[in-house]
Amino acid sequence: MMFEHLHENTRLQLVIGFLIGCCFGGFLYIGGVTEYNVILGQLLLTDFTVIKVMLTAVVVGMIGIYAMKSKGIIELHPKPGSIGSTVIGGIIFGMGFAILGYCPGTVAGAVGHGALDALFGGVTGILIGAGIFAAAYPTLDEKILSKGVFRFLTIPDYLKTNPWYIIIPLCILIGAVVTGLEYFGL
Repeated sequence: MMFEHLHENTRLQLVIGFLIGCCFGGFLYIGGVTEYNVILGQLLLTDFTVIKVMLTAVVVGMIGIYAMKSKGIIELHPKPGSIGSTVIGGIIFGMGFAILGYCPGTVAGAVGHGALDALFGGVTGILIGAGIFAAAYPTLDEKILSKGVFRFLTIPDYLKTNPWYIIIPLCILIGAVVTGLEYFGL
């Protein structure tokens, strides 16, 4: 495998992760999704910048990951999920998003360009929320998070098909949605 050396070098992995995270935050900023008014507009269904950026990222990531997988450059190791963990995660994410107007990624990007509400409200909320979740994890895992475990880890695995049969039509569909949003000025 091409990246065997990288798997053995934890420090290099951290440096690469940090640099990619900085680039990601920069792209969020350039895309305008670290602005409170843009995020509020998305929640009010008046500004679809966030959806367009997210859908574009899904297309680029999906094609990139599966292209590298097809060439044997990487292996996928998806983590199993469950209905319980999805519901709890969605509730926690949704509450934070609704209260502050940022998701974890946009909080980091907003802090990077100096938004004090993101620094004090967002980072503090993330740390407190992570602490509460960590403290409650043993009980949550036993009673909620492990309920309804997904049998298949990816849609192509579930459908027992070549991933490109899913990726290509999905990319066309996403492209049509983004084009439609742009066409209608949303």
